[in-house]
Amino acid sequence: MPVDLDHVRSRIDEIYRSDSRRVLATLIRLLGDFDLAEEALQDAFSAALERWPQDGIPANPRTWLVSTGRFKAIDRLRRRATFDTTLAPVLRRVGDAVEQPELDDDSVQDDRLRLIFTCCHPALGMDAQIALTLREVCGLTTEEIAHAYLTPPPTLAQRIVRAKAKIRDARIPYQVPTRADFAPRLQSVLHVIYLVFNEGYSASSGTAITRHDLSAEAITLGRLLVELMEEPEAIGLLALMLLHDARRAARVSPDGELVLLTEQDRSLWNRKQIYEGCNLVERALRSGRYGAYSLQAAISAVHGEAKTADATDWPQIVGLYDVLMRIEPTPVIELNRAVAVAMKDGPDKGLELIDAIFGRGELNDYTFAHSARADLLRRLDRRAEALAAYQRALELTTQEPARRFLSRRIRELDQR
Repeated sequence: MPVDLDHVRSRIDEIYRSDSRRVLATLIRLLGDFDLAEEALQDAFSAALERWPQDGIPANPRTWLVSTGRFKAIDRLRRRATFDTTLAPVLRRVGDAVEQPELDDDSVQDDRLRLIFTCCHPALGMDAQIALTLREVCGLTTEEIAHAYLTPPPTLAQRIVRAKAKIRDARIPYQVPTRADFAPRLQSVLHVIYLVFNEGYSASSGTAITRHDLSAEAITLGRLLVELMEEPEAIGLLALMLLHDARRAARVSPDGELVLLTEQDRSLWNRKQIYEGCNLVERALRSGRYGAYSLQAAISAVHGEAKTADATDWPQIVGLYDVLMRIEPTPVIELNRAVAVAMKDGPDKGLELIDAIFGRGELNDYTFAHSARADLLRRLDRRAEALAAYQRALELTTQEPARRFLSRRIRELDQR
């Protein structure tokens, strides 16, 4: 029976999109080197393009690619070692034998988790952790990562190179940490995933409010963690991301303008994601070992369940913030609580709390603190003070849609 070449090539493209990062993760474990594994991945897919149209697609394409990539890497090292004797130890480490290590879908899937923990090792700086995770786990290009974090591509590339070298030279183990080291390592992983999501959900600069590619990658990583470990805060983080992302379509008007939560068309919210997120919140809270991510997700769930802005249960949200403040008493959490208090008890009560934060010298350069204060002053009809606060927020904002929104607020107040 003749092989449908177009179908085979289409399937190879699909497998590359769905499985290439899983294959890479396993090759990194087997070969012990990021760059060699990336070369092996490309060699494996090149071989698939040559052989699968003739031989057919194997029953387990993922393990075929891993096996082929490993042997291609060994052949590549053998050829290089002929001219460079320093590669002999590398070749011995990789394994110059023909025996194939046992591979199955479970071991290949576990390798993605190992790779996440390797990229987020505490020995690496946070910037390096984020860059390496996006590059090796998410598969984003150096240029895409550089654009997201306003870093020149050569600088970002060097950061990734140094991180890989540190993993190699410090012999950082390619594994999920032992229970004794698990807690601090998991927090680092969760923090990096949350930072990636936040940059996608609310881009720190540029012409767009969101970067769906980044938020989608963060949700994918969150799902992977939840699938592979039953940790309440991993569940809570996934819930938080799903609930925030459910509002994405309503956060931007058809002409690209920012739409505040209270003014959003809730029919555009993704109810399927809200339902899933709320169930995950309940699952995390039932454990009794919940933390800041789970509580923030619970707050988002209250918003998600409200049919209208006026129907929002602000007393419950303030109560959740009270618990959250005991767990994570940061100025940003305190600011968010102040906004909730303003919705519950009136703008004067919220303004008093925000002014107390500024009085301690905190959040002076945080644009959202100034814009929140400006909104409360506007609602209290303190026009001159509101204008000054909006102007300060505008000075601190680099995202174009947010700048347009703040400028519009300033014009509206000027016209009063």
